[in-house]
Amino acid sequence: MTRRIALALVLLTAAVLIAAVVPLALGAIDHERDAFVQDSAGTASSIALLARGPLQTDGHEDHADFAALSEAMQDAERNSDDVLVLNHEGDPEPRLSHGPVNKNSAYRKLLADAGSQSSPTTELTKNAVYALAPVYGTGKLTGVQIGTVVLERPTGPLNQNIDNLWLYLVVLAGAALAAAVLVAIYLARWVSRPLARLDTAAGKIADGDLTVRARTGYGPPELRRMAATFNMMAGRLEALVHGHRAMLADASHQLRTPLTALRLRLDLLATDASPATAAELAGAQEEIARLSRLVDGLLATARAEAMTEQLETIDVLEAVAERVAAWQPVADGHDVKLLVEDDGSAKGGAAGFAGSQRVALGAGHLEQILDNLIDNAIDALGTQGGSVRIFAEAGDSGTVLTVADDGPGMTQQERSRAFLRYTTGSQNGTGLGLAIVHRLVTANGGTIRLADTPGGGLTVVLEFPQPAES
Repeated sequence: MTRRIALALVLLTAAVLIAAVVPLALGAIDHERDAFVQDSAGTASSIALLARGPLQTDGHEDHADFAALSEAMQDAERNSDDVLVLNHEGDPEPRLSHGPVNKNSAYRKLLADAGSQSSPTTELTKNAVYALAPVYGTGKLTGVQIGTVVLERPTGPLNQNIDNLWLYLVVLAGAALAAAVLVAIYLARWVSRPLARLDTAAGKIADGDLTVRARTGYGPPELRRMAATFNMMAGRLEALVHGHRAMLADASHQLRTPLTALRLRLDLLATDASPATAAELAGAQEEIARLSRLVDGLLATARAEAMTEQLETIDVLEAVAERVAAWQPVADGHDVKLLVEDDGSAKGGAAGFAGSQRVALGAGHLEQILDNLIDNAIDALGTQGGSVRIFAEAGDSGTVLTVADDGPGMTQQERSRAFLRYTTGSQNGTGLGLAIVHRLVTANGGTIRLADTPGGGLTVVLEFPQPAES
């Protein structure tokens, strides 16, 4: 954002400078040239007035006129001007001229115009300016042109002044652009830094750190109000989440304690009960056990909805190997084979994985996902035995984890309700396992879908996004 704002302001300043400075510079240059030409014409006119006497003498020289003309010639010499005085026939008067004005130079083209005008005739070329001033006689020759003064002035000083003007304007424009860059960077940072801090705070809250607050004392008033509103929202969210967790902890304690006490009482009754009564008590104990599992499932689902754990980068293959090893005794007790696959080969137990597949999930989420999927698969297979295949592979946008069993599977109607709470997801399960898995997967930015296992059974496919580069 800082670069874009600075670039926009610099481009705007540059456009304004070009639109304002270039016409101003061109106008100043034209004025400088006009002043230079007019000064040359004025000098030629002054010399023409002084040359009337010397050009009009017929052998009787007026030393005063010659002295004044000589002094004017010396002034022209000091200005690097070349002056040529022509008689009425257009021929140079050597005794009255100064400097090597070429007879074939550009002034020859102006003689015709100079003879028909009473004011000086000028022409500006690349290297010099020419000024031709007519000389008119006095007395009997009043109004009669008796000669012409040709002044050639080099344009070196003019060109130097123009170059200095351009240099001054370029330096001025550069200073303006530098000031615009500094102002743009300051304004951009004044706006972008509070936004960056707000974005960082929002990201930390999304990762589970609910104690983060945005700084409210920086930036424009609008951003300060936004930061204050954000902090208010974060505070209420923190209070809501902590309150919900406290409620879950209280509910867990209040629900489990009576169930445990009831189970103990039934165990004591079954000790001295008759066989018929013991059978009834055993059925009641099974219902209590099912109720306990239901409560545990409900609490696990609620915790999954309330958890905002910070993300951790986890090796999927290591997590799968660990959970398979933990569930292996349970699987052996149900005559179920846990198979892990790598590069298309299936191996028993946790020794089938090699390599690494990494995902970013909340702490403990992947383990809970695997526990629920493996538990559901074992329950679905029941006492008839079977196999559960688990494998992970790299997908187009992340990691794909698949858990497939060869049990009875699900009908289309059961699949449509599999991720809803309080519904039966398998014949022997509580129906909450897939709901918990769905909540944990989607909360971490992943997707879950159900498919048929070739030959019969249910396949659960999980896709996790690629973790951000650290």
